[in-house]
Amino acid sequence: MFKFSKSLSLTVSAVLAASVFAGCSNTSAAKKDSKLSIVCTTFSEYDWTKNIIGDTDSAEVTYLLGSGVDLHNYQPTAQDILTISDCDLLMYVGGESEGWVTDTLQDAKNKDMKVIRLFDVLGQSIKEEELKEGMEPEEEEEEGEEEKGPEYDEHVWLSVKNAEVICDAICDSVCEKDADNADKYRANLEAYKNELKKLDEGFTEMADSAKTKTVLFGDRFPFRYLVDDYNIDYYAAFVGCSAETAASFETIAKLAEKVDELDLDTVFIIENSDDSIAKSIISNSKKKDITIEKLNSLQSVTKNDINGGASYISLMNENLETLKRVLD
Repeated sequence: MFKFSKSLSLTVSAVLAASVFAGCSNTSAAKKDSKLSIVCTTFSEYDWTKNIIGDTDSAEVTYLLGSGVDLHNYQPTAQDILTISDCDLLMYVGGESEGWVTDTLQDAKNKDMKVIRLFDVLGQSIKEEELKEGMEPEEEEEEGEEEKGPEYDEHVWLSVKNAEVICDAICDSVCEKDADNADKYRANLEAYKNELKKLDEGFTEMADSAKTKTVLFGDRFPFRYLVDDYNIDYYAAFVGCSAETAASFETIAKLAEKVDELDLDTVFIIENSDDSIAKSIISNSKKKDITIEKLNSLQSVTKNDINGGASYISLMNENLETLKRVLD
């Protein structure tokens, strides 16, 4: 699994301490006259918020991972830490990959900051990582390491049903911070939730009519929330939050057996991924006329992608169209 660095924790504290001595803190008067400052750690949070804010000019929304680095590999820059420290509203997922957020919040300059932790919003809906048949086992903890509790799948945004719940929470918090524009925000929310409902209906129809009810990934598997929503089974080389990139022959052989057993025509990978594991699975299966397809986990969306028109709805619709074509 991806682990939070202790050295990064020290860096967070050092940057925030230095900002105070350097006179970086804003005065209350300056803060009062500025736009509402909203910071989002992931693309989906950013896009949902932008849709709720709409064309009002009262908020500035910052997307921290706009360079394309995914949630598991991201480490905040000094400027990122300062931006978070002074914002009015922070949104983050709340899993193991974002352990650095805790330190940032403890030393934040804006003590009136509102925080939305998606794991808290979703409550019992979050899912523990599961090690399914054929998956590469995770590394065991070394002797003397502190025993960890259960690890939860961080890719909550890949459930359209979760998206609706989270958008409600975002709107409530934005309205609390900017009551003057609350009616506009709530109208935008309802319009956007109608789009999400159409997307959900599309996935439901796809799954109901699919001839194949299983997907197999020669990759890590961040789509647990998506497939569980529509009763699609899955097999994969690694769990969703795994840091592993090399699969053992045992894992490849087991997944190749599943391809043959289930008569699958496709092995999936995620965006920006090496397809070598998928190719190895295919070469070890009896079937050879097997294609490799990509699904987008929305973890590596860049600012350039956004400027080019990428949105939560558009990218999830692309996933829907791929699944329609492959599972039909």
